[in-house]
Amino acid sequence: MLSDEPVLEVRNVTRKFGGLTAVNDLSFSVRRNSIHGLIGPNGAGKTTTFSLISGYYKPTSGKILYEGQDISGLKTSRLARRGLIRTFQGTTLFQEFSVLDNVRVGCHRSAGASFISRIVGSDAPVERGAERKAREILELFDLEALADEPTSSLPHGHQRALGMAVALAADPVVILLDEPFTGMNPEETRRMMDHVRRVRSERAITIMLVEHDMQAVMGLCERITVMNFGQRLTEGTPDEVCNDPRVIEAYLGQADDAA
Repeated sequence: MLSDEPVLEVRNVTRKFGGLTAVNDLSFSVRRNSIHGLIGPNGAGKTTTFSLISGYYKPTSGKILYEGQDISGLKTSRLARRGLIRTFQGTTLFQEFSVLDNVRVGCHRSAGASFISRIVGSDAPVERGAERKAREILELFDLEALADEPTSSLPHGHQRALGMAVALAADPVVILLDEPFTGMNPEETRRMMDHVRRVRSERAITIMLVEHDMQAVMGLCERITVMNFGQRLTEGTPDEVCNDPRVIEAYLGQADDAA
């Protein structure tokens, strides 16, 4: 069930790089347990906004609130420990590891096992718990039959699903998905959309995504924020966004630049 309570708020945020203003006085909020899209033409400032939220950049001015607390400029590692997890366009998987071991790596953030204790084997119960958790997550993404396969052997769609599974293993409250459908064929896109819906519904996780695939965005998101030239152009439901003349002019009418 959707909540009116915002889990994430961007308040009058500006980010400048020298003389370039990449994000300009941007404000929006993301409701808890929602799927929220961030779209706009190429160069609109979407990726910079994601980087600000996830701690890779610090706002020049303005605030970012997560669960009611100001997180502006906090390091990504601290945000991850608090449940704010970001995936990336490019793969960040260990290609030489098995599918299962990639997810187990994600589990160790919350497992309480130190590197030394894993080496000497004193944390066997924790390791068993991490493996059970990893297998449950693989089942959620329909990857359980591939658990022992090398990650390098997976097709593109399965690798993107595995990346999201690793993020889920870190016990997120909010997942920021950076172009999760890039390079997928229609069947892979359909499966990934199903995975996103299941993660939200079965794990009660808030999902925010930047995505080029407009069919996926319109089919998944309850609410969409549209950016243009670093600013918020408009915000609304998929139907409202699709029918907004400003969006049609600035974004939807530029099929080759859709993002």
